[in-house]
Amino acid sequence: MNKGFFRKSLLLAVSAMAVFFQSCGLFGGGGGNASGDYKGELLGAQGRPPGWVMNVPYGMVAIPAGTFHMGQADQNVAASMINLNKQITIGPFYMDDTEITNNEYRQFIETVQQDSAMAEGESGELSVYYPDTTVWVKDFAHHMGDPMMEYYFWHPAFDDYPVVGVSWEAAKYFCKWRTDFLNSYRASQGLWAMPTFRLPSEAEWEYASRGGRDMAKYPWGNPYIRNSKGCMLANFKPGRGNYYDDGFQYTAPVAQYFPNDWGLWDMSGNVAEWCEDAFHPASYPVVWDLNPTYYDEAEPRKVIRGGSWKDIAYYLETGTRTYEHKDSTRAYIGFRCALTNLGRSSGAEFN
Repeated sequence: MNKGFFRKSLLLAVSAMAVFFQSCGLFGGGGGNASGDYKGELLGAQGRPPGWVMNVPYGMVAIPAGTFHMGQADQNVAASMINLNKQITIGPFYMDDTEITNNEYRQFIETVQQDSAMAEGESGELSVYYPDTTVWVKDFAHHMGDPMMEYYFWHPAFDDYPVVGVSWEAAKYFCKWRTDFLNSYRASQGLWAMPTFRLPSEAEWEYASRGGRDMAKYPWGNPYIRNSKGCMLANFKPGRGNYYDDGFQYTAPVAQYFPNDWGLWDMSGNVAEWCEDAFHPASYPVVWDLNPTYYDEAEPRKVIRGGSWKDIAYYLETGTRTYEHKDSTRAYIGFRCALTNLGRSSGAEFN
C-alpha cells in the first residue's frame, strides 16, 4: 500500500474525530457555537435574562440594614425578664406601611374563591382563612358586639380598617397567596420572580418599629403618649374604661396617627400584629445576633407585637413581648407582611 496515501487517510480520520468530540463538548467547547461564546475563558453561564431590579412592592416601605439593641427600653413593669437587651443586626427588607386592611384581605378572599381549582378542591378548607367575625362577641363578656360582628368586615364603612379575626396560620397563607399573585403576573411579563412575602420576624418587627431610634420606648420616641398639643399618638386604652380619648372606641382606619421615621403607621396600637417567631420566654439568649428568628413547630404560641386598641400603654412599647396561640382569632390582632431585599441595596429607595 502507498505509505503517503495511508498517512493522509489517518490524518483525515483523526481530524474528523476531533471535530466530533468537540461538538459533544468533550474538549470544553460545549457544543454549537458555545466555544466561540466563551473563547476558553471563565465567563459564567451565558444566556441569563438581564434586567433584575429589586422593586419596592406597592404599599411597602424599605427598611435599611442596621444594628440596634433589641429588648426593653424602659422599666420592665411585668418583671418578666423575657426581653433583656441584646445587640442585633438586621438585613435590609421591606414592610407594609400599614396593617393589612379589610379591603385588602377581601381581595385575597375573592381571588381565592374565583380560582376554579381551589373552589372545587379546597372550598371547605378555605373557610378557616375567612376572618372570624364572631370575635367581637366572643372576646368580651357582656358586650354589645353584634353591630361590629355584623358590619366590621363586610361593610364598606370599614374597608380601610385593619382586618382582625385572622389566625397566625391564616396570615401565613395570605402571605403565600400574595407571593403567588404577584409572581404569576411577573411571569406573564417575562420578569424574574420576587422573593416571598412573609410575616416579619420578631426582631425585624421591633427594629422597624423603632424607625432608627435605638432604645426608643415608642415608635415616635420617648417618653410620652401625647404630643405637645395633648393629642394621643396611637389608638389604645389610655385609662380604665377610657377607650375614646384617642378618637376611636374600637380600631381606627389605618394611617390616622403620625408614622415613625421610616414611614410606618400604627406600629403601636390599633391592632397587635402577628410575627413569624414561636414564643419562648428565654428565646433571646438562644437566637443568633444576626437576623434572629426563633423557630419551633411544636410550640403553638406565636409572638404578637405592638399592642392594640384595647391595651394599656405598656403593650405599645417597642420592647414589650407577648403571644397568642397560632390557631386563635381575636378582635385585636391583625398583621402586616415583610419581604426580604435580595442583594445589597443601592440606598436610593431609603431616601
